[in-house]
Formats: sequence, C-alpha cells, structure tokens
Amino acid sequence: KDATVWRKPSEEFSGYLYKAQGVVEDVTNRIVDHIRPGSYRIDWDSLMTSMDIMETFEENCCVMRYTTAGQLWNIIAPREFVDFSYTTSYEDGLLTCGISLDYGEVRPNFVRGFNHPCGWFCVPLKDCPSHSLLTGYIQTELRGLLPQSAVDTAMSSTLTNFYSDLKKALKT
Repeated sequence: KDATVWRKPSEEFSGYLYKAQGVVEDVTNRIVDHIRPGSYRIDWDSLMTSMDIMETFEENCCVMRYTTAGQLWNIIAPREFVDFSYTTSYEDGLLTCGISLDYGEVRPNFVRGFNHPCGWFCVPLKDCPSHSLLTGYIQTELRGLLPQSAVDTAMSSTLTNFYSDLKKALKT
C-alpha cells in the first residue's frame, strides 16, 4: 500500500533496473533531506547499519560509504557500498542520484556491492502540494554468490519497506 515496484532487465549489468513509486505525505525538501546522505538517513533506514561521508565536494555532492544488514536470514550477507551522491533541483522538485565507485579497501565481513546509475525524483503533487510523488530507479548489483531469486525477493521487499520506514520517520 505504500509503494509500487516494477522491474525490467538492466542495460548496465545482468540484473534488473527497479522502479519504485509512491505518494508521500510531506513536502519535497523534507523528504529528500531524509533520503540523501546525512544524519537523517541512518536514523530511519532499517537496512543501513552505518554511513560515513568520506569526501565532500560541495554542499550537495559527496562520496559516502555505507553498510547494509544481512537479509533473508543472512542468505544475503551484509554489504558495503561506496557511492558518489549528488542532490539538485529538478523541475518543481528534487533529484538525488548516485553511482558506486571503486574507492578504498573493502572492510572485513562485508561483500562490496555496486550501484549502477540510480536516483530518487521527488516532485510535489499538483493537486495537493503538501504531498509528493517519490520515484526511485535502483540498479544494485549485490555481488557475491547469490541465487537471482533471493536478490529479486530482497530488492522488492527492501524497496517497499523503504517507503513505509520513510513515512514513519517523516511523521516524527
């Protein structure tokens, strides 16, 4: 009820491009402040276990390293990602986008995942500007020895949980 998730084969790698979309009851700036790298994100995103800003280029542009919890009873082991992230105005709303970088050493006990070009678009609803349409395009290559069916199950549930977790965080 919080989001709809679609997928199609990615043109970047052998997995899928996921599109997630849902209406969120808040204004675009506040929503994107909760999604972009920073203190809000680690507080509410149940999948993230750590986040470090490794390098800042300007106010809305950075390299971040974050880790995720294991999933599906730890069939999918904890992952580490290093992403370049950029947030900017887009039409009437905001866009926060990123891509993984080959940067630094992989920490022990993690598999280094890779995010192909991805992003979140957040625009106000024309008929109700206090609500926003949040659309995400995600292409995550989890890497490691995983059955594709486990990855597909994890991605769809992770994206729907993302919306419900975000909505709870915005209400506080």
